[in-house]
Amino acid sequence: MKLPTIKGFDEEAFNKYLKNTGWLMLARVGSLVIKILVGFAITNYLGKELNGILNYPTAFTTFFIAAAALGLDGFTTRELLKTPENKDRLLGTAFWLKIIGGLAIIPLIYFAYTLWNSFKPIETPLLYILIIGLTGISQAFYITDSYFQSKVQAKYVMRVQVFGNILSAIIKLVFILLKLNIEWFVFALLLDTIILAIGYIYFYQIKVGSIFQWVFDSKLAKYLIKNSWPLALSAVLVSIYMKIDQLMVENYLGTGALGIYSTVVQLSESWYFIPVAIVTSVFPAIMNAKRDDALRYAKRLQNMYDIMVWISLSVALFMTFASPIIYHLVYKPEFWGGAHVLTVHVWAGIFVFLGSASGQYLIAEGYTKLSMLRTGTGAIVNILLNIIWIPKYGIMGAALATLVAYFTATFFILLIPKTRQQGIMMLKSLFLITAFQKIFKS
Repeated sequence: MKLPTIKGFDEEAFNKYLKNTGWLMLARVGSLVIKILVGFAITNYLGKELNGILNYPTAFTTFFIAAAALGLDGFTTRELLKTPENKDRLLGTAFWLKIIGGLAIIPLIYFAYTLWNSFKPIETPLLYILIIGLTGISQAFYITDSYFQSKVQAKYVMRVQVFGNILSAIIKLVFILLKLNIEWFVFALLLDTIILAIGYIYFYQIKVGSIFQWVFDSKLAKYLIKNSWPLALSAVLVSIYMKIDQLMVENYLGTGALGIYSTVVQLSESWYFIPVAIVTSVFPAIMNAKRDDALRYAKRLQNMYDIMVWISLSVALFMTFASPIIYHLVYKPEFWGGAHVLTVHVWAGIFVFLGSASGQYLIAEGYTKLSMLRTGTGAIVNILLNIIWIPKYGIMGAALATLVAYFTATFFILLIPKTRQQGIMMLKSLFLITAFQKIFKS
């Protein structure tokens, strides 16, 4: 089947980009629809105050959980591609390192909560925070996903994610029907990761081999940590960059405001799976072009930027006009104040799409430190603007801070001479210059 084309785009590249997302895109779409529908039901059931309390633990622990992963998932995938015969040692070593990381963050979460709570009382109980912190342990089993990614067997990942999300949705809907307390929904968030972990292990057991064949190698552990720590640091910076606004909203405005703002974030960020799926798919083609043909390499990067802008711009325009309708149709009146905030926050997605695409360029060129630097810059900008704007503009201030911070991080590469040309290419895509050039040329 031939996919429809967009006038002016490289038809062959466009079709290849979309077809190669395959199973991964299907899994994310299924997960998106299920999560959004169930999210509407849970949000309305709990109300804004309890919804804020439910979302706070995830925002609070995300930095620690990112650190607990030690950056091993992506690096293990790369090592499996190089030495597939070494899978039992690689997976076993990475698994136990992630278990150790997951255990280590529990006392750190406790200390951070206690310290923060001593300055300003936190409305969310410590127990809820620690329960979500345990996901750092259960996610150690996700290392099996690295194997399936290395073998380009995303269909198994898709099956686990779809089944897991359906089962999770059923459980949460039953909780609503039984009119259970918020504690059950907090436990459900931990259960989500356990269900996925069981699913990954199941498919690994029946398609690959027993996890009991995994071996921990101390020498290999040192090698993995030595080489994956930049990825771990980058993951922590990304989590700060993308989640700090929710913590600051709760800190300045309380859990009720966070309950409303979390609906904005959910609807705005629900589209972020698209750039991840696309860039994961086309990365091999970009690397091949870099090796064989510099002009083709530049052309493929420009095509990717163009596609990212068109998709994200379409989403932003749609959500801008649809947000009042969405809020009035699916949310209680106490949440309706989030509609106008969404019309601002959703535009940050354009820079997330472009940032994901340019991130592949930075990886291809080996600019990993620069990638961390731009993410760190975005995080600093986000924190500073939230401090200034949240007290003044409320949750709209958080949305504005997010928009500016994402723009700053994405186009930070304009300030670096060796990457400035890529920044210019993204600007051409952003202002539709290359799109009009292709249209008039064709």
